[in-house]
Amino acid sequence: MAKPRTKTIYACTECGGQSPKWQGQCPGCGAWNTLVESLAATAPTRFDSVAGARSAITKLSSVEARATQRIPTGLEEFDRVLGGGLVPGGVILLGGDPGIGKSTLLLQAGAALGAAHRTLYVTGEESAEQIALRAQRLALVNAPIELLAEVQLEAIIAAIGAAAPEIVVIDSIQTIYTEALASAPGSVAQVRECAAQLTRLAKQRGVVVLFVGHVTKEGAIAGPRVLEHIVDTVLYFEGDTHSSFRLVRAIKNRFGAANELGVFAMTERGLKGVANPSALFLSQHAEGVPGSAVVATLEGSRPLLVEVQALVDPVQGAAPRRLAVGLDPQRLALLLAVLHRHGGVDTAGFDVFVNAVGGVRILEPAADLAVMLAVCSSLKNKALPAKSLIFGEVGLAGEIRPVQRGQERLREATKLGFRTALIPSLNKPKQAIDGMSIVAVDRIDQALEFLRQ
Repeated sequence: MAKPRTKTIYACTECGGQSPKWQGQCPGCGAWNTLVESLAATAPTRFDSVAGARSAITKLSSVEARATQRIPTGLEEFDRVLGGGLVPGGVILLGGDPGIGKSTLLLQAGAALGAAHRTLYVTGEESAEQIALRAQRLALVNAPIELLAEVQLEAIIAAIGAAAPEIVVIDSIQTIYTEALASAPGSVAQVRECAAQLTRLAKQRGVVVLFVGHVTKEGAIAGPRVLEHIVDTVLYFEGDTHSSFRLVRAIKNRFGAANELGVFAMTERGLKGVANPSALFLSQHAEGVPGSAVVATLEGSRPLLVEVQALVDPVQGAAPRRLAVGLDPQRLALLLAVLHRHGGVDTAGFDVFVNAVGGVRILEPAADLAVMLAVCSSLKNKALPAKSLIFGEVGLAGEIRPVQRGQERLREATKLGFRTALIPSLNKPKQAIDGMSIVAVDRIDQALEFLRQ
């Protein structure tokens, strides 16, 4: 007897309406090109109804919370981003630009994990021979890792059931397809269904599954947004392909801190963790230069010292330009307005360019004060005091607001030889720090006095 074909429907991504066949316009909400193929939900059987009726309600206080033993990957920076290692049953999505090093990182991690945990590397983009060539280049030829060159979901699930691995790497999720859907691999329906089934398998068997995800030209992970919702951890691989440094940032993590950052250096033998990442983002100027300021930003649980550079130049066109690289451009415009209103510094006739050195992105407002002083330093062509650290949030009324974990930022700066710190008054430590002179300010006009020293 032939196996009945799985019924598919077309659901609207806007309103959720369903149609038995594809149409250019949704019959429910009228949106265009929003119908995507998906599997039709089957009616519950009598057994399912009975099982559902017997489901017990449990009080939270009666549930025993047991700590799960994490699995270290052998890469310290990768473990930091994950929150200490892999969690059994966890599903991780790693996205990044082509050629950034996603496959290299997971192959290195899989080789280290394979010594104590059975690891299966499923490759849908490359053949087993190509993976072997990469392993030879990385000196991982004898790594205890198993390979499977397959793109059919049903075959992959069968192989996982037969081999019973503890860790599975899927490279990449966009190449996997299921026969239950007629759409092409990489489509919204295929990516969603394949990811959902592999996630269900990970939870049932306690297998760690790591997805490699493609990204769009805008930098977001390709495929449906639900892909990022169903996984436990979402990591982004960042960095300039012309630079040897790579950043792995946690955007979502159910088992650890979000926005954690791992720093790697790409070498001939693969990715190596950087023990002191602050040194990457600091200039090597022998003396202070105008337009340069060092800020202590916070990336997850790690204080990071980053150089912020500003260039203020007489306007070259009809209107002044405002350009920020690694910082929020709208935040820059706001800070320039506060600088004019409460600091008396007018930049209306100048182009203002601000850059965070090293390709790092500063997302927190603790860099406000450093950006403003870097702009003033460039405008007046006067360098800030040597070995000085600056951090603090600037309010619209010109006040300097405190930032979280100021003590850790100061300790990190002390390790790197900084001697002066310009900080908010509420972040001033109660006890003096050896070798560090603290300048505490409450308003932006007081902070500008620091530049006149």
